Amino acid sequence: MAEPEGAELEAIRAHRDELRETYLRPLADRPPSKVRGVHHLALVCQDVEETIRFYQDFLGFPLVELVENRDYAGSSHFFFDIGNRNLLGFFDFPGLGNPPYEETIGAVQHLALSIDREQFDEAKAKLDAAGVDYLGPDRGADDSIYLRDPNGVGLELYREDLGVFEGTPLINE
Repeated sequence: MAEPEGAELEAIRAHRDELRETYLRPLADRPPSKVRGVHHLALVCQDVEETIRFYQDFLGFPLVELVENRDYAGSSHFFFDIGNRNLLGFFDFPGLGNPPYEETIGAVQHLALSIDREQFDEAKAKLDAAGVDYLGPDRGADDSIYLRDPNGVGLELYREDLGVFEGTPLINE
């Protein structure tokens, strides 16, 4: 798939500017959200144990529950604590024959996780020591490390406060 260029790219950029002008309210004029936050994000994994080892043992996210999925016999549903009362959940679906991860409409492109400077440096050193492939900090994103979990899920370890993007607060406190 080729990236747009020329007139097509300019039209896309102009449309984005129109959307921003039409829908993006100034921070002071934005109403509060109607929800309390994300309870959990549920993703699909290939291998429960490999996923637990990656998230708990390698990244340091405590496993907080592991039960059978109520909607699919034999399937596991499990959760990791990712801080601030947020959970990252996974299902496996034995026998279903799920295809490998593919970046497509409806798929998770990546999950950005807020970490501080010390955690960022520790994570980078740990990834380097383990020989895990990642991108960053580069590409003009000095505060990000991008990697894939064993299931192909994109993760961004983002050295930025919650609710802030590139130094700009996006939400009222």
